Amino acid sequence: MTGALRAGLVGLGTMGRHHARILSHLPGVELVAAADPHGDLHDVARSLPVVATVEELLRYRLDYCVVAVPTAQHATVGLALAAAGIPALIEKPIAPDVETAQKLAKAFDQARIVAAVGHTERYNPALQAMRARLADGALGQLYQLTTRRQGPYPPRIRDVGVVLDLATHDLDITAWVTGKPLVSVSARTVSRSGRIPEDLVAIIGELSDGTVTSHLINWLSPMKERVTIATGAHGCLIADTVHGDLTYYANGSTRTQWAAAEVFRGVTEGDVTRFAIPKMEPLVSEHEAFRDAVNGAESSIVTLWEAAATIAAAEAVLAAATSDAARAPTLIEHRLVRDASNRYAFATATPSSR
Repeated sequence: MTGALRAGLVGLGTMGRHHARILSHLPGVELVAAADPHGDLHDVARSLPVVATVEELLRYRLDYCVVAVPTAQHATVGLALAAAGIPALIEKPIAPDVETAQKLAKAFDQARIVAAVGHTERYNPALQAMRARLADGALGQLYQLTTRRQGPYPPRIRDVGVVLDLATHDLDITAWVTGKPLVSVSARTVSRSGRIPEDLVAIIGELSDGTVTSHLINWLSPMKERVTIATGAHGCLIADTVHGDLTYYANGSTRTQWAAAEVFRGVTEGDVTRFAIPKMEPLVSEHEAFRDAVNGAESSIVTLWEAAATIAAAEAVLAAATSDAARAPTLIEHRLVRDASNRYAFATATPSSR
């Protein structure tokens, strides 16, 4: 495609403001108009036209569109864009349930146009570096992957609880960083702030290779914490995604003092390395990836099917949280597969498929 891509933006709230900022300066892209039924309350569109609906926005001959409306409205806006043949970058979570997520994914597949979901953490430099090192075998056999995502309640969130808003980050990260799907989860949720949806969740999971995962996520902490820890046979990697830092804690070479030294009894402390890695704002990287995908280049976007699989995992978490404590972990029923044309689809999982 020659010339700058003509981009539109639906939603000028908290996330919409960030998307507008980046789209206004993204090389090869021109933000031409935005849509929000409440208008441009924060003056982020500047002199650009702001209309009330996505249908009005389509009059501006868009090459693609970014969707930053509340989760419950993703399907309405997304389906309108798919019907019009407009590629879309949709904020996460893709939908409030698997059925709606699958409907969106099928609509863009049938239209044969590019679509992606804004799982921005995949573009965090610390997590990208962790993924690359895990793939290279830096930790040997992986034993456990742990995340902690804690902080104050964000007033912008009104339509979903902490599982759909925040845990979807961690569920997606876990499968993406390790390259292994989650197959089952156990969970407990509580609501302590007086809101109907849950504001704290503790999750224990299992990957397809037997790796144990754990996630502590809440909107109840006065401190902001965003940490991912991978522990394996050679040590552990810790990604601080607030600062984009990755640190390696190696197992020590000192022999254990246990009598049966040849038997695994634990590890000793070794060298600690904080890696120097390039750091770009994750949302900028996400936009660059989607721009390139719209232009037909190979690009690391998060597909709608991948995002739908994350919603399936989130639904399993919520189901597990309401189940009897004595029950077995909840099996994640929808697994992502590729067909002969290298297209995504869901296959229903059964216990034997593990």
